[in-house]
Formats: sequence, structure tokens, C-alpha cells
Amino acid sequence: MSKTFTLGEAQTLLPVVEALLRKAREGQARAAEFEYEMQQLSHRIFLSGGMHVDVSVAARRRAERDKAVQGARDTLAEIDAIGVQVKDLEEGLLDFPYVMDGRTVLLCWKLGEPAITHWHTEEEGFDGRKPLDSRFGKTERLN
Repeated sequence: MSKTFTLGEAQTLLPVVEALLRKAREGQARAAEFEYEMQQLSHRIFLSGGMHVDVSVAARRRAERDKAVQGARDTLAEIDAIGVQVKDLEEGLLDFPYVMDGRTVLLCWKLGEPAITHWHTEEEGFDGRKPLDSRFGKTERLN
């Protein structure tokens, strides 16, 4: 069974995983910028029938892109190691597994929300999320 959280634990961890999520998003955005830059260079070379390229600059940019990609992957792995599920990096969706009535459901949070206020089953996903109710009032573990 994967790690589960109480609502209190998830709320306490939220600032930490939010910072990690933002870091992963920044790394992904940097990698996308470098990739776009490399694609534009390739396109210009193609259109001009070839041109002189500063290979060292191009190699450095490719290395920067690779470093950004790896940084984002490492940060996502860190979030995963905590036990939190990143459902959509671009949207900033995180799920915290929670046991309710002997069944695992997901406390759902989206970047920009001040706290965890929704949940959904694994089958329903984000579109099926519902507001937390009295079943989630307990912050202590029973086991």
C-alpha cells in the first residue's frame, strides 16, 4: 500500500510540496524555452540551406536544457518520495492519498488554492472532486 496522509499531515506538507511543484514547473518551463530556441535554430539552418553555427554555444544551450529537464525530473521524484502524487504538472494538480472508510481516496489540491478543500476517488479524477465534509475532520491517525 502506498503512503497515506491524514488531512492535518497533508495540510502541513502543502507548503513544502507546493514549493517543490513550483520548482519542477520552472525547470520544465526553462527546458521548453531551450527546446524552442534549438528548434528555431534548426529551422533557420534549414531555411537558409545551411549556415555557420557556433557549436560550443549550441552545445552549451543543449546542456542547459538537459540540466533543466533533469532538475524537473529530480524534483518530481522528490515529491513522489514524500508520497504525494503529481497529477498534472502544468495545471499544478496534487493528490494526497487518504484512507476513508477503509478505502483510499485522494485529497485534491490545485496550485493557487490556499488549502486542501476537495477530494475525489481514484476513478473520478479531478473532474469528480467534491468539497471536504465531516468525514475529513479527523487529523489524527486511528492506527
